[in-house]
Order: sequence, then structure tokens, then C-alpha cells
Amino acid sequence: MTSEDKIKVGISIGDINGVGIELIIKTFSDKRMFDFCTPIVFGSSKSMMFYKKMLNSNIHIHNINNLNQITEGKLNVLNCWKEDVEITPGKTNEIGGKYALNSLTNAANALKSGKVDVLLTAPINKENIQSTEFNFAGHTEFLEDKLDGKSLMILMTDELKVGLITGHIPISEITTSITSELIKSKVEILYEALVKDFQITKPKIAVLGLNPHCGDKGVIGKEDDELIRPTINEIQQEGKLVYGPFAADGFFGSKTYKQYDAVLAMYHDQGLAPFKALSFGKGINYTAGLNRIRTSPDHGTAYEIAGKGVADFSSFKEALFKAIEIYKKRENHMSLTQNALK
Repeated sequence: MTSEDKIKVGISIGDINGVGIELIIKTFSDKRMFDFCTPIVFGSSKSMMFYKKMLNSNIHIHNINNLNQITEGKLNVLNCWKEDVEITPGKTNEIGGKYALNSLTNAANALKSGKVDVLLTAPINKENIQSTEFNFAGHTEFLEDKLDGKSLMILMTDELKVGLITGHIPISEITTSITSELIKSKVEILYEALVKDFQITKPKIAVLGLNPHCGDKGVIGKEDDELIRPTINEIQQEGKLVYGPFAADGFFGSKTYKQYDAVLAMYHDQGLAPFKALSFGKGINYTAGLNRIRTSPDHGTAYEIAGKGVADFSSFKEALFKAIEIYKKRENHMSLTQNALK
């Protein structure tokens, strides 16, 4: 792969008191990683050095002060701040949130302007990052506000892809939030992502029901029969292979998900609880539907092990490879379809 082919991966460090920087250092301690991409960490050399010393790592950190100084074959660290910052691994505080937002904002701006090709985000704390600049439930909503398109959170492995009709909202708001228009919108985003980003020509999608046992013909709720099923029927009339609703417990318990390219769950824990039970530590989070690509590991800040040097970087590394893979597939799809008539 030539230097022109190498994808520039922007990396936000997440909460400086979590495992984010440790994951970055461990991932790029393997020099072979530089054969696949050019990493740019949005943070500070001082914060990186803190964890480098803690891990007793010999990784070389290439400090840069602007994106014109990016160097191939090195772990580029863009100094987004120069001041000394107190790092207290395993502790949640305002400092962790403040600098997580600084890193994320700079990385997202570089992604939006095309100065990096894809974005890989380390975990944030959704509580301590809240501020006048960040009034969002998480990365997904923040990036949807920054970029073009409508987002869809997808948790995925090679065998299982789970998208969400509703995301980070309270349980009490789920029923009133789900509409026929919302279901159709999320199906369309997922369908387009499977075609463009994963090169699945005719995706087969399963939609889960809302109520236990899909309402048992109205005994446990009418939404499945009166809203979800008719909407799926309308989508099928468009020629899409979309099926359901399926009762979530039996669907995952019987491994029916293996018969589909992707699954749409009605709400967060309905989809992500079984996903993480089946795939935790091996999966990644992908934000589909936007004009730029963002992935992340499938776990949080892991304060309980932060600073102990034992964090598993498998999911982080997988998120890096998946971002590169999706970028290439999306570029390939564009090149194949932009002059289709010719």
C-alpha cells in the first residue's frame, strides 16, 4: 500500500481517566498497524506520555501542532491543548469530561473538513462530558449534529449487526417515539448502509417487535399488530427483504439472527443486551447514515480497570480495521455507481 492509499484515521482519546489512551498505545505498539493507516490522535503529548510511562511502553509518539505535520509510519499526536492536566485513572470528574470534549470536537471538525478520512472514538463518560457545547446523549447524536445525514447506531461483528429504531432515550418515551415514519427511516438507513458500506446486494433485514411475544395478538399491547406489522408490509411492497416483527427473546435464543444480514431492535437494551452477551469484547459500534465514517469499541470507559494496564484492546483494534474496511467499500461503491448509465 502506498502512502497515497493509506487512510488517515482520526482518533479521539475519550475520557482521559478511562482506558482510551491505553487502548491507543497498545494498538499502535504493533508497528504493523502503520502498514494499514496513518493514525492522528487528537489529544496532547503530555497525556500520552503519562500512559506511556504507566504502561512502560517504548512506543514512539510523534508530536504535531497542526495537521500539515502528519508523518506516515508514526503515531501522530496533535496537541489540542498545551497545559498540564491532572490525570486520575479510574476517577470520573469534570476534567475527564472537559478534555474528552476537546479531543472529540477537534477530531470531528477534522473529519467534517476531510482532513482525516475516518474517525475512531475512544469511550467517553456521557455524564461528565455534558456542557453548553455538548448537550447530547452520546457520540451518535453529537456526530449527527456535526455531519450530514441521519444516523443509525449499529453494533456489529462479522456475524451479527444490530441497529436501533430508538437510541439513547428513556424507556418511558419509547412507545410514543416509535412511528411508522421512524421505522421506515431507520430501515432505509440500514438498507443503504448494508448496500454501500458492506456491499450486500440484496440485504435481508429482521425487525423485532416492541412488546413481549409481539403483543400476543393484543393481549400484551397493540403496537406490534397496529403499527409495526403494517409498516413492515408497506416496506415489503417496495421490494425490500424486510421481515417481522419477531419476539426478541426467541429470535436471539434460537439463533434466528443468523438467517439475516442485520437486525433492527425497537430500543437500546432490546438489541444491545443480547448483542453484548453474544459478542462483548469482539464487537464494534458503527454510526451509519452519515456522510463520514465513525466507529468505536463496544465498551465504555472501564474506570474499574483504568490505570492498571490490563485493558483488552481487541475491540478497539477491530473498530480501527472496520473503519478502514467500510471506507474502502464505500469508495468502491461510489466509483461503481457514479457513472452507472455510462
